[in-house]
Amino acid sequence: MKIPYLVICLISATAATGCFKPVPPAAQNEPAKEAPQVNDATAAPPQEAAPRKTINEKTQNVLALEEAIASGGQVASSEISATNPLLQQADAYRTSVAKLGALAVEQAIQIRNASSIKDPKPLTHAEFVREIIKPGQPDGIWLAMLPYYQEYAWDAATQKLVAVDFPKRIEEREKNR
Repeated sequence: MKIPYLVICLISATAATGCFKPVPPAAQNEPAKEAPQVNDATAAPPQEAAPRKTINEKTQNVLALEEAIASGGQVASSEISATNPLLQQADAYRTSVAKLGALAVEQAIQIRNASSIKDPKPLTHAEFVREIIKPGQPDGIWLAMLPYYQEYAWDAATQKLVAVDFPKRIEEREKNR
């Protein structure tokens, strides 16, 4: 039995219109929502062991790698090591988010270097935050929020953005459970 083309189109149109919420005309004229809250890019790593919202959250907080390591951090592995299927998905999300942030930063650095007439020089942490992340500016880079036990850090030696694990945060969280 063949299903007529018109029936398929009607079912598709009905399903598609039911999937999206229409924006009321009054909401279209409202001012845009405030930007997500930004952690101060020069602040020390927060010592909280409480989980934070990560999905659809952004940050411009990037630490200096040397300071992050001095605070007890370790460069995070980019491998998916969980064997539990539920934890495996969270591990994959966490590593993917960090890699995508690093790619966005790498592209911004390449654009900066290509547009520079002078020989491109390596970026210090302060230059990186000011020229690439651009906190509070409309053309700044917003990085996806990492879990509470991780922060972004700028490795000036390799000129790469890395994720840093803070194991003490995980230990503190486990104590408070």
